Amino acid sequence: MSVLVLDHLSVSRGTQRPLAEVCLTVEPGECIGLIGPNGAGKSTLLRATLGLVAATGRSSLAALPAAARARTAAFLPQGREIAWPLPVIDLVALAQGGRRTAPEVGAALARMDLAALAQRPASALSGGEQARVLIARALAQNTPLLLADEPIAGLDPAHQIACMQLFADLAANGRSVIVALHDLALAARFCTRLVVLAGGRIVADGTPRAVLTAALLEEVFAIRCHLDEIEGAPVVFPLAPVPRGER
Repeated sequence: MSVLVLDHLSVSRGTQRPLAEVCLTVEPGECIGLIGPNGAGKSTLLRATLGLVAATGRSSLAALPAAARARTAAFLPQGREIAWPLPVIDLVALAQGGRRTAPEVGAALARMDLAALAQRPASALSGGEQARVLIARALAQNTPLLLADEPIAGLDPAHQIACMQLFADLAANGRSVIVALHDLALAARFCTRLVVLAGGRIVADGTPRAVLTAALLEEVFAIRCHLDEIEGAPVVFPLAPVPRGER
């Protein structure tokens, strides 16, 4: 059974249409990288999927009652600043009704390398550490679907890789992840499927090897890349922007 179905999902703001006629089906075990240039509609798509912005068309997730939606999907928005001086463990435990001893809480802290910081006030941590705390809270919700909007922004390289490996592991164990990100190399390495947005529309959808072609990267991202494979996985090395006169 599909975890999520979007049917001609669209968002309008005055005369602008930041999301147009998006159709998408997400199955268990998929780690989907949502990629595209700035302003492509990635954040709008995630928020419309959750019913957080007014939209036409249908999202099977937004159609659920609020309680059922919370049991089905966890959402990690772009905002990373934590204003509450709660201990890290208490903030993560909010995902389990405040139960510090819930096994999901301990597991999430361990996965995000936060056990040593569990008693620290979350608001006193660095930006990257706060980002990891919020990822841990989303993990502790333990839902079949995780939606994450640029979760690795602000993380150091080691934690970026660890976070993407975590998402890949969740998918390998039957859960589903949709992650919006700009790092094409990490998207190629860890995602089972890439959905490319441009101008609010899906312009490509498939495996990283099928989607990340020189032609698409030039057309959608206006960059030239070196494409290769390492250990059977596609690798993307951005080299230079396409000169404006050639776009």
